[in-house]
Amino acid sequence: MLKHLFATHAIEAAPHVDAGEHIETGAHGGELKRVLTAKHLILLGVGAVIGAGIFVITGQAAALHAGPALVISFLIAGFACALAGLCYAEFAAMLPVSGSAYSYSYATLGEYVAWFVGWNLVLEYLFAAATVAAGWSGYFNELLGLIGQTTGSNLALPATLASAPFQFVEGHIQATGTLINLPAVVIIAALSGLCYVGITQSAFVNSIIVAIKVTVILLFLAFAIQVINPDNWHPFIPEAEGPGTYGWGGIFRAATIVFFSYVGFDAVSTAAGEAKNPQRDMPIGILGSLAICTVLYIAVALVLTGIAPFRMLNTPEPVATALGLYPHLSWLKAIVVLGAITGLSSVILVMLMGLPRIFFSMAKDGLLPQTMAKVHPKFRTPYIGTIIVGVAAAAMAGLFPVSVLGELVSMGTLLAFATVCIGVLILRYTRPDLPRSFRVPFVWPICIIGALACVYLFWQAFEEHWRLMIGWIVIGQLIYFGYGYAHSKLRKSLG
Repeated sequence: MLKHLFATHAIEAAPHVDAGEHIETGAHGGELKRVLTAKHLILLGVGAVIGAGIFVITGQAAALHAGPALVISFLIAGFACALAGLCYAEFAAMLPVSGSAYSYSYATLGEYVAWFVGWNLVLEYLFAAATVAAGWSGYFNELLGLIGQTTGSNLALPATLASAPFQFVEGHIQATGTLINLPAVVIIAALSGLCYVGITQSAFVNSIIVAIKVTVILLFLAFAIQVINPDNWHPFIPEAEGPGTYGWGGIFRAATIVFFSYVGFDAVSTAAGEAKNPQRDMPIGILGSLAICTVLYIAVALVLTGIAPFRMLNTPEPVATALGLYPHLSWLKAIVVLGAITGLSSVILVMLMGLPRIFFSMAKDGLLPQTMAKVHPKFRTPYIGTIIVGVAAAAMAGLFPVSVLGELVSMGTLLAFATVCIGVLILRYTRPDLPRSFRVPFVWPICIIGALACVYLFWQAFEEHWRLMIGWIVIGQLIYFGYGYAHSKLRKSLG
């Protein structure tokens, strides 16, 4: 009975809307502007997904786990995302509100589960923004070095100002002797300012960035394919050397790692409250961006492992490292570094856009302070949440290295995706009367397989990082029972 009340309340609070008419309201009557089209949403998804996966994660996953079979890892991760993406598309068309998987869970599984999912989304967006910003810093310093080589000067920042002052070693924090990762802090501050100003400006800048980085990737594929050495693909699946190291075990371990590459596609659903025609455009944005990104990932994985021995790709800039083997492609290496900088910038931008909108929805339900639901009177953006997210992400990016939280990001996302798959099944049973402009085909096998696939990949990382994940969950429980439970609007409405 209680779950039914939760579902009814949530669905009534987020009704099916006519295109262009609904404007989502925040605290004090503030409104989010519905200005995004299907094209904007596809570009938003590509902007969130294409970045760290191609320019950073591919090297580590290939060198340490999958070898040339990295392409299979991308297919496995993409398969899990595609199943979850179908479920996201049905929800986003049916409940066109901000909040992503949090709002969907609220409508189907109740407030407590919704909080759990929302807290995992905080893990995804906040830590992903910080992690990618730290990677952006490395490429930025690489660019300064390339410019210095051409001008005969030393422009690269000293290590004390361009690397993290802390690192994790066997579960313990250790100081590195550096001061702060300054470029990472600066890029988050700049992009947070852009998010503060407005969704239209942010989407416009994102469109430009996406055009640049996709062009760079296509240039890499066009020229690097000419120097592929098929011998680098043999053996395609290296012989296993231990748990999670090569063989099929390594392929599945790498699939969890490269899942980080896909975590941004659900950022499209966080913008549902600002889409002009969410019932039509949200499925197009989610599934379209996912399809484009999967094709690009597979192509880059094949070419990258074809032009360089996979064991030498465990570097922060694997694409640039591989191109360094071919002096006549040095010009392309410089372009790739520039493309990586712009590509990672768009990932950070979309993460910083998405999380304040999740806070916006959680605050409207009373689970977070109402200040998180305030909308700027001029820019119509959730400005308080944007400031808080920007400050927190900048602090994390300035203090911790790229490798610390990447798998935690994937873990939080996988749990959210599994919950969405289950939620679609539940809502088909509890509210079959709701209008659905997009319906998941073959709903039972797709939802069940999607949930199982996400849980399986989650377990691959949980076995190693269970302490950190449980610690994050405990913090979320303390916040919910310390604040959210007492201030829940739903609980108050039920008396």
